[in-house]
Amino acid sequence: MKLDPARHAWMRSPACRKVMAALENNARFVGGAVRNALMGQPVDDIDIATPLPPDRVTAKLTAAGVKAVPTGISHGTVTAVADGKPFEITTLRRDVRSFGRHAEVVFTDDWREDAQRRDFTINALYADQAGEIFDFVGGLEDLPARRVRFVGEPDRRIAEDYLRILRLFRFHVWYGGGPLDRAALAAAAAGRAGLRQLSGERIAKEMLKLLAASSPAFALGAMAEAGILSEIGLAAPVLDRLERLALIDRTHGFLPDPLLRLASLRPDAAVAERWRLSNAQKDRLAAASKAAGIVAPSLPHGEARKLLYRLGVQTFNDRLFLNWAGDADPGHDGAWCALLEIADFFASPRFPLTGRDAMDAGVPEGPQVGKVLAEVEEWWIESGFPADAFALRERLKRAARDAVKK
Repeated sequence: MKLDPARHAWMRSPACRKVMAALENNARFVGGAVRNALMGQPVDDIDIATPLPPDRVTAKLTAAGVKAVPTGISHGTVTAVADGKPFEITTLRRDVRSFGRHAEVVFTDDWREDAQRRDFTINALYADQAGEIFDFVGGLEDLPARRVRFVGEPDRRIAEDYLRILRLFRFHVWYGGGPLDRAALAAAAAGRAGLRQLSGERIAKEMLKLLAASSPAFALGAMAEAGILSEIGLAAPVLDRLERLALIDRTHGFLPDPLLRLASLRPDAAVAERWRLSNAQKDRLAAASKAAGIVAPSLPHGEARKLLYRLGVQTFNDRLFLNWAGDADPGHDGAWCALLEIADFFASPRFPLTGRDAMDAGVPEGPQVGKVLAEVEEWWIESGFPADAFALRERLKRAARDAVKK
């Protein structure tokens, strides 16, 4: 089997050609780029393997005028930057010892040895510049069969890096089909306690990629049954709502939103802490989960605009999708879509009054200013955001008089 460079723009791009030429045919593409190209899927990141040690890689890149960044020298990785695009170049390796999160390696010139230390067979495929494929572990058979299978013994691969437990399920929802590989699933369940060694950032990165897949609920169900989700803080996920949310995305052509899908599982605050989510992500999860019953298909359009002003478009849409996912009546889909359209075209009006206006109306400087403005703003919202300056001033004067009396 071969990849035809004429059909794959990434192989013939000037940046890619420059990097490969610098390495003088001592390199092959490896991993995701080869896998995706063979599956007819987009290629984003391009990883390269070479028998050359890192110092020679650096020297050759520099001589060819390509920037070389020592991103992981101890593990044999140099990042080449050509025309602004990064290419990760790693020297062929063999593991000496592993520690569950990283390994002690020695460099080798044996392609088969390098393939044996990779995680899945479909990620251990190599291709040279002409498109010739090199397969040492059976990846070419597993790829069309949509089998996600560990290279060698699953227990050993997992012990080398416990993140591979999560990667098993992530790769299955993106590239697999049918039931999970039995040996892989058994090894993942047996090694699940090792997930406690992983940083929250690594867990979050892997899980959000999994949740971005077209149909992730099946994998999450298997993870729950194997006791894996509880190890990363997701003890009782609401899978039926996630499944419905994914179906809505597929049916209507919406892009998957992994953070919203996480919210659909009804995670508790411990998940955000365990996964070390950013403050913005934590705030979004919390806002999406509050008062979830407000956005409903029966919501009048005028009330929807008021709610959009109060919540903001992001929170409004999050609550809309979560409630839509909990609505079993497909006859409501049109109403949900109509609310989404309102949100798409909503331009939040600006409340025209300021603290100076309130003080000019007789409100003493201090906390009463904010209270009066909030009262008038609430009237303005409920009145449908009137632009009548006279009516606003009159309402402000009335609120100011009432405040002074108190």
